[in-house]
Amino acid sequence: MKSFIRVKKIHGHEYLYEITPYYDKEKKQVRQKSKYLGKNVNGVPVKVRSQGQIPKKVLSYGEFLPLKKIAEDLKLEESLSGVVPDNDIWPILTLAMNYVTRPLALTHIQSWYEGTVLSEEHPDIPLSSQSISRMLSRIGDGTANLEFSCNFIKQTSTGSTLVYDITSLSSYSQSISLLEYGYNRDGLSLPQINLSLVVDKDLGIPVMYDLYPGSIADVSTLKNTVAKLRSEGVNNYTLILDRGFFSTDNIEEMISAKISFIIPPNGNLKSVKEAISAIHNKIGDPEHLKMYEKEPMFVMPVSIDVGKNRLNGYAYYDQKREQQERNSFYKRLYDLMEVLKSKNLKPWMDPAEVFKAAAKNDAKFIEWTVVDGKFQVSLRRNAVSQAVNKMGKFILLYNGNFSWEECLSLYRGKDVVEKGFSVMKNNLDVMPSNLKTNNSLRGYLFVAFLALILRMKLMRMMIDAGLSKKMSVDGLLTDLEKIKILVLPNGERITTEISKKQRDILDALHICA
Repeated sequence: MKSFIRVKKIHGHEYLYEITPYYDKEKKQVRQKSKYLGKNVNGVPVKVRSQGQIPKKVLSYGEFLPLKKIAEDLKLEESLSGVVPDNDIWPILTLAMNYVTRPLALTHIQSWYEGTVLSEEHPDIPLSSQSISRMLSRIGDGTANLEFSCNFIKQTSTGSTLVYDITSLSSYSQSISLLEYGYNRDGLSLPQINLSLVVDKDLGIPVMYDLYPGSIADVSTLKNTVAKLRSEGVNNYTLILDRGFFSTDNIEEMISAKISFIIPPNGNLKSVKEAISAIHNKIGDPEHLKMYEKEPMFVMPVSIDVGKNRLNGYAYYDQKREQQERNSFYKRLYDLMEVLKSKNLKPWMDPAEVFKAAAKNDAKFIEWTVVDGKFQVSLRRNAVSQAVNKMGKFILLYNGNFSWEECLSLYRGKDVVEKGFSVMKNNLDVMPSNLKTNNSLRGYLFVAFLALILRMKLMRMMIDAGLSKKMSVDGLLTDLEKIKILVLPNGERITTEISKKQRDILDALHICA
């Protein structure tokens, strides 16, 4: 049985004891031996009876327990083998674990690593900023991301539902040629690269990514992704796509490749507009009433011509969603008109430009004139009516064999990739400003992708264990990082006492400490 550390409070002072469980054969029960270590100061014994027992090291330990289990379960080390040199595998995984637990600048990674249990389990890893920079450039100089994805997909037995999406990563760097100006999804006026992500919906983890210059449009990336998936032996799957990927060419490409997919159509197509008009007066009929997740919904089948292909699909009408959209829409328009009416227009101002800057995408709903330096505004009745009539109604087209319920459920599950983008941008500090070359950027994003796998898998484990209702990923890691390893001068390793809350977390995640 493993030893652990217990805190005892005596006369108002806390002291640390090493507790060793053992089985008493005579009494036929588990008992404990207690060994005094010293006074407790921030979890560390700083004064003990025997000077030879002063801890040589106090190492961060608990926060790595779930990450090491994930790395082992997903066989990340095996997937990296042959993709990068063997002596780069644990530097890469160590860097990825830092991104998940406590993202630091490259200059601080070495010091952080020396204070963790990783330095004992994988000693002498070169993690100076110069070593890391050279390693990132080596990774980015080849096709490590695609080779890793090929191995990883085989190891994880990727399921049948893949979600594909793309995001923009912006930077102030002037030396990376991949950075170009294009449609920026975050509304930033900065050069960017586009990063596409393929996520296994069932596993809840990303399995592949790719980079594109910032000026490349979404619809241009899908063909390459389909080809790469096929080259990696992934053939029997369904792609869940957002309407940004809807184009005649993409539909033709996927049908020719015999790919199963689900996608909402772009409302600008004449055939789509005609289909929406056709269903408008019919879909609310009682004969189309269904129940989805205990809520009423109206559903009817549709067929739409896209180029030379006729796609089947389902039209949906959700009255609850319609009411929510109406309320949000009218509130937004009311607030916008109040803002416009409050503006004081100076003689040198261009009213049209001021209006455009304030109204943005809602400009088509507002009629305006200027009288005595003030906006006078009203709603465009026809434009508003057309927008309101579409609310609560949407269409999903598919290639394959899906029921209305399967289509809706699979499409609504696509937020897993959006969560992945959110984690990359908000939790993993993607796109640091000190990257200087295309290769270092590619290498950095490869490590960030591994960190994303670790973090999203931990998120899925927490959801499955019911922990996500009680705490965030960062909250869980903060609780676990209080568990330390004491390394004594004789090399013996002792784990500090595990609290009930920490034990409950570890038990829920099926982790042994």
